[in-house]
Order: sequence, then C-alpha cells, then structure tokens
Amino acid sequence: MRTRILTTTTALALLLGAGSAYAGIDDAKKFLDKEIGDVSTLDRAGQEKEMQWFIDAAKPFAGMEIKVVSESLTTHSYESQVLAPAFTAITGIKVTHDVIQEGDVVEKIQTQMQTGQNLYDGWVNDSDLIGTHWRYQQVRNLTDWMAGEGKDVTNPGLDLDDFIGTKFTTAPDKKLYQLPDQQFANLYWFRYDWFNDEKNKADFKAKYGYELGVPVNWSAYEDIAEFFTGRDVGGKKVYGHMDYGKKDPSLGWRFTDAWLSMAGNGDKGLPNGLPVDEWGIKVNEKSQPVGSCVARGGDTNGPAAVYSIQKYLDWLKAYAPPEAQGMTFSESGPVPAQGNVAQQIFWYTAFTADMVKPGLPVMNEDGTPKWRMAPSPHGVYWKDGMKLGYQDVGSWTLMKSTPTDRAKAAWLYAQFVTSKTVDVKKSQLGLTFIRESTIQDKSFTKRAPQLGGLIEFYRSPARVQWSPTGTNVPDYPKLAQLWWQAVGDASSGAKTAQAAMDSLCAEQEKVMGRIEKSGVQGDIGPKLAEEHDLAYWNADAVKNGHLAPQLKIDQEKEKPQTINYDELVKSWSK
Repeated sequence: MRTRILTTTTALALLLGAGSAYAGIDDAKKFLDKEIGDVSTLDRAGQEKEMQWFIDAAKPFAGMEIKVVSESLTTHSYESQVLAPAFTAITGIKVTHDVIQEGDVVEKIQTQMQTGQNLYDGWVNDSDLIGTHWRYQQVRNLTDWMAGEGKDVTNPGLDLDDFIGTKFTTAPDKKLYQLPDQQFANLYWFRYDWFNDEKNKADFKAKYGYELGVPVNWSAYEDIAEFFTGRDVGGKKVYGHMDYGKKDPSLGWRFTDAWLSMAGNGDKGLPNGLPVDEWGIKVNEKSQPVGSCVARGGDTNGPAAVYSIQKYLDWLKAYAPPEAQGMTFSESGPVPAQGNVAQQIFWYTAFTADMVKPGLPVMNEDGTPKWRMAPSPHGVYWKDGMKLGYQDVGSWTLMKSTPTDRAKAAWLYAQFVTSKTVDVKKSQLGLTFIRESTIQDKSFTKRAPQLGGLIEFYRSPARVQWSPTGTNVPDYPKLAQLWWQAVGDASSGAKTAQAAMDSLCAEQEKVMGRIEKSGVQGDIGPKLAEEHDLAYWNADAVKNGHLAPQLKIDQEKEKPQTINYDELVKSWSK
C-alpha cells in the first residue's frame, strides 16, 4: 500500500509541478484527470466548479506555508502524500501534512493548549476530545467560524448535512467544534465459512441446543468461543476468541472505546448515555460532571462495568491464543487474518483494507472474504436504547492560538480533503467513511461483496448505536491515560476486576476534583456530588426515569441468542 501511494505521489508531483507559481484550474484539471476521474459523487463539471472555488478562495494565501497533523492511518497517508501536494499545486498554499502516532497527536495538542505556542495550523484530532474542547474553549467552534471569520473560506458546497458524524462533534451548546475527516467502527468479526459449515452447525446445535450464528448477546458469544477453542478446522486447532492484554497505553483504548457500554454500563441515549455515559461518568442538568464512582451516582465501578472487565479477563484466558495475553493492540490486529481464529468481539473496521488482501488465509480465490463483520453482541446489563459500540471519528480542529490567516488556509485544506470531489476516492483507499453520499455511491455497491459486510453495516439503521466518547468526559487526555493502568492491573492479576474499577473511578474523580478546584472550566466544569451507596443512587436513577447505576444481576449468564447473518442483512433493507 505504501509503495503504491509513494508512486502515485511522485507522479502527481511531477504532473502538477507542486509549488508552481501557476496554481489554477489547469493544475486542477490535471489532478482530476490523473487521480479522481469518475470516482466521485460529483460529475466532472461539479468537480471543476468545486476546484475553482478553492482556487479563488485561496488567492489571499498564495505562497503561505502551513503545517497540519493527523494520526497514522492509511486515510491520512493518502491525504499527506497525494492530496496535500495536489492542494499545493492547485491553490498555491504549501501544506506539510505530518502523520504521527495517535498518542503523539494528543500530547502535542495538549502542549499547544497549555502553552499557546502554535505547533500546527490544523489538527485531525479525535472527536473523543469534544468534551475537553467545549469546556476549555481553546478551539474555534466551527458554527461561529463558518458564519463569521471563516465565512469567506467556507465552501458553499461543503454540505454539512452529508456528514454522518457531526452529531459526535457537536457540544451541548449546539455548536459544531470539529469537522469529521475519517471514521471507523468497532464491530464483531467472524469466520462466515466456518459458521456455515454443516458439521460445525450440527455439532454446535447438538451441544448447545440452538443454532450457530451471529451472537446477539454475550452468552452466545461465550458458547461459540468455547465451541471453537481447540476444535480441529481444516486440519489445525483453532481458537474461539481474540483479544490482547499487555499493560500498555493501547490497553486503555480497548476499554474507553465503549467496551463498558457493550456490557450495559451507563444510561440509555444516543450518541451517548445521559446522564451517565459509557465511561460511567455522570453529569447534572447543566452538563457538569458530578462523579465517576457509584458512590456519587456514576457507574465506572458499578456491577455492569465490573461484569464487562471480568468477561474480558475470562475470555482472554480461556479462549484466545496464549500469546494474546502479552500482546498490544498493534500486535494483535493481524492475528485473525492468519486463519486460526473463529470470531472477535472487538474488531476495528480500520483493519478491513489489510484483511482483504489477496492470498491471505481468510480470503477466497475469487477475491471475496471468508469472514464477515456484524453488529456487536451485548452484555446482560444492556437495554434497548443504549449505544452498542465505538466509532472513531478523527476530525479537523482549529485552535484559537493559531493566527487567523493560518487557520483560514488550514480550513481550506481541511475542506479540500473532505470535499465531495475527493471523498469517494479517499474512501476507496482508506475505507473510513464520513459522507452519506459516499456510502451510497455506486462504486461501493459494486465493491460491497469484497468488503465483508462493511458497506451493509454503514448503510444499515444499526450504525447509529456506534459512537465516540461523548461530552461527559471533561478532560479526555488526562482521564484516558488512567484506564490502561487500572485495567492492566486486572489483566496482570494484580487486582480483581472490582478493585481495578474502584481504583479507576477514584482516580478519575481526583482529576475532576482538581479541575473543579481550579475553576478553569467555569460553570460547565466538574462539580462533584455527595456520596451515598449503590441502592440510593439506583433508586434515584429509577425515580428520574434512568438506569445507571444498575443493581447487580444474580444470573449474569442469560439465555443465549444468535441470528443468521444473511437474514440480518436482509432485515436492514426492509
């Protein structure tokens, strides 16, 4: 992939004469001929009209050099190596688009927030920071920006309504703070071929008394994991589950990325539970965080959260390859493609491009995958109306500490790489969808059979249950780093699941207490509540029509339920 992108970049640079003083429509036409063609939701006339708008809007900034940054994903590599040189050639604005590790992006944006030093002119920053950005007020809210200072550089064809993730980047004040650039979900992955094998189906039905299929709940997932672990499939022993457990920062993502919500932690509400979210953080009617622990009405250490951690620990030990315990996120990612794993409950669709490469053990000779992705199963505490999983949404963010002219130039670039002209082509490479028009494009209808259910999911009504971290989290960088340490203690056996979550919620409340004491977030910052027991807060929640924190369910092994994958997909089109 990287070689192909570099080759394309070199060709474009030579073709367009990146940095040329003759930026204009001729360069745009060359770019459209070479790179876009008819792989766009706009026809050629529409593409040229949009390019002409960029050319005209960029004239005041010709010759300016700007720097933007994003995390290291295929989508951003394409932007950095192909779209940035094209934008430079077309507009005369020289863009350096750095691609670095996600943790480094967060660290650098924290530095700019703390020092006011303008490290980058534009950031593709996870929407998980929406609560942080809204409360600290150090980023430009785009609603006011597009109507005011940035009006002259806001594309009339931007079409915000076409973006599927803007509800994730809108704060309680109803203002848009970030513009989605790429997004991907965390779904259930399984070996479609094994699940449809007649012997596997018969043996499973004989042992468990119900049909082998996509698990609707965790009880069924557990049975399927047990069934396949150690089973001989095609002459080799396989595993029924895949995960990772090394005490490493990436372990934190495994849990902040909505694992607790899948179990049934928090309250009903989309895109996030209210008043208690999927992190277990509760807010009051003014959106002020009031606690994380059950003692303050939160749910981070409640029965649903502890159940979610215990199931993670049990499954990792019993049903995953032994080496998974010592793996990080990046090390575990390629394992299902090696062909010895039956299912994975927590699988990022960002892996799709690497999972459909020809010649892999999980690919058929005709180019179709032997696997499928489907909605995730839910835990025993989950109720209809709750979110069911995580969606990563990397989004363009403009800091107030960036000078206005540089922010305008960066905003032009942000709109260019998310424009209707380029979005289908970008999505064909990265498979990280942000526009409804792209998802519905005929090119993806044609390609859908090769993508294992990705297009079907994004076209389905189910996708609304997948969302990023919401606005209850008052300081994502400070709080997120606590998770891997707490869960790591449980994963290593140093603490029980309950003790780990007790520690986590207490540490989260320490951070929130410091923010409250500082007053830095004003009247939308934390305001910790009085402490009471679980029974008190559960009764209070029920009285007010809410759920969290729920009381412990005595029988956490509910009746297992599965559904036939093909029937599920058919139901979405009705």
